[in-house]
Amino acid sequence: MTLSVSQRLSATLGAVLIALGASAASASDKPAKPATGRQCFWTRQADGFAAQDDHIVNVRVGVRDVYQFEMMGHCPDVDWNQRIALVSRGSDYICAGIDAEIVTHSPIGPMRCPVSHIRKLTPEEIAALPKKARP
Repeated sequence: MTLSVSQRLSATLGAVLIALGASAASASDKPAKPATGRQCFWTRQADGFAAQDDHIVNVRVGVRDVYQFEMMGHCPDVDWNQRIALVSRGSDYICAGIDAEIVTHSPIGPMRCPVSHIRKLTPEEIAALPKKARP
């Protein structure tokens, strides 16, 4: 079966419109990026920490930034220790929970605590932190 030029043009135009519609639909299905983009830091920039409890650790990065680390589970004695180690996976750049691990000391030796989520706190959130949880 041979198509005329107008039929081929219509078929091509229809395929293009379908492709554009599909890409527009898939683009709208993607989560929107935050306006500020990814908020990452180098591990060497970490300058202090304070544990809210055995699941949440706030890490000071530089002079004014604080990142909140949420552990995947219970991280024994992290809220009692005066020192922790921040270990990055893959590189020294941390952007997401999967990039980091906190090592804390316990009575049975070092405990590795995987991080599930990391987020940069706003200045208002930092000011609202209890004194014990402010690095």
